[in-house]
Amino acid sequence: MAAAQTQRTRTAAANTATWRDVTPAPVVLVGGPEDYLGSRAMDRIRSQVRAAAPDVEVTRLNAGSYEPGTLAMNVSPSLFGEQKLIEVEGLEAMNDAFLADALKYLAQPEPDAVLVLRHGGGVRGKKLLDAIKAGGWPVVDCQPLKKDADKAAFVTTEFKAAARRIEQDAVHALVNAVGAQLAELAAACSQLIADATTAVDADMVDRYYGGRVEATAFKVADAAMAGNAPLALSTLRHALDTGADPVPIVAALASKLRSLAKVAGASGSSGQIAKQLGMQPWLVEQAQREARRWTPEGLVRSIQVTAEADAQVKGLSRDPVYAVEHAVTVIAGSVRR
Repeated sequence: MAAAQTQRTRTAAANTATWRDVTPAPVVLVGGPEDYLGSRAMDRIRSQVRAAAPDVEVTRLNAGSYEPGTLAMNVSPSLFGEQKLIEVEGLEAMNDAFLADALKYLAQPEPDAVLVLRHGGGVRGKKLLDAIKAGGWPVVDCQPLKKDADKAAFVTTEFKAAARRIEQDAVHALVNAVGAQLAELAAACSQLIADATTAVDADMVDRYYGGRVEATAFKVADAAMAGNAPLALSTLRHALDTGADPVPIVAALASKLRSLAKVAGASGSSGQIAKQLGMQPWLVEQAQREARRWTPEGLVRSIQVTAEADAQVKGLSRDPVYAVEHAVTVIAGSVRR
């Protein structure tokens, strides 16, 4: 049993691909809930198939509304011998007819067809997913990028792939400004890559995206964490006067304080700490420099007042603006001069 488990593990590892390097195969599974990465993976496969066979016949099916026999009909060789590309969406809601036909097809795939299966997550169709993995077919796992370090790595790779340069502080600024949705972050990368004539720096990111709520929130947080209460409060009031919601501003304060607390309590080199915490090394070094200006008492006090402000802006207070202003004032006042 142990040997069989080891073999299954080796098979799964061998057929794992990323959305950036997946290549066409008779069967490809694109799984996971991150739609943007799933779309990029499918776009990559489609473009490679078309480059190799410009006259490829592309068919799109939905596994939830699938009719029995449709898969076999669409993968069957044509009289003219064109390459077939069949893209099936919605495997997470597949019906029994699709499950049965897909399992049957896996036993003997057509050599001149590429079947790409998109599963958005969940347990529906597990028997099919396991059969694909056991068969050694390529599997792309498209999971959301939740950590800022992962989003920063995404930005860096987008620029590297386009043979363009972006400075590290600009990467951080871009993630702060548009990192909530991966599709928006990718679009921002594309815009900067298209428009910049030199390396992208933080000033360029600020010109393009500095007015967004997320970017403004981190400007408030950066000023507060630097002990500059006048700048933090004036930026905050301008943001609120122009319709910004207090919630993301408090979230930015909390994010900064959490990173500072993690780094302040860690030991080792910046590289070791970065690996341990899932942060970029340069962000760890920045937090280490900031930590020298904080006492443990000041950090605890700031975390407490931010937690109180978070509750207040989410409904516990009739004056959420005061709650944010109070938090910013306390945080800025806790920094050692």
